[in-house]
Amino acid sequence: MKKLLILSLALFAFAAQAQSDKSKKSSNDKQAIENLIAEYGDAIKSSSVEKVLAVFTKDGVLMAPGAPTATGQEQLKGTYEYVFSALKLDLKFKVQEVTIDKDYAIVRSESAGTTTVLANNQSGPDAYRELFVVKKENGSW
Repeated sequence: MKKLLILSLALFAFAAQAQSDKSKKSSNDKQAIENLIAEYGDAIKSSSVEKVLAVFTKDGVLMAPGAPTATGQEQLKGTYEYVFSALKLDLKFKVQEVTIDKDYAIVRSESAGTTTVLANNQSGPDAYRELFVVKKENGSW
């Protein structure tokens, strides 16, 4: 009876530790993903095509409203060069939800701030809702 009790307690302790490790990993992953979205926001604000491309995977996809889908680094580069030549975006991103499943996560966010049309230097408030699908590659989000 004592052996069974000790074995049960050992299994319980192992399961509790595994759950704790999973929770810590999930928390670390969530923070890394939130940092990635913040990095994207900083890249948008700086109008840096290079910084924006750095947050996308090589096969990244952008589906902006009213624009053709941009797939892969070259198309993304062209899209962001066009956007940054026409607009100055000063947006703050706020992550609303992160759902993680292995090496993929879905991120729902909202952004708000100011958009300036560079052709006439007219600025105005702007707000968006985003849905990101992010992928963990080589251990990093």
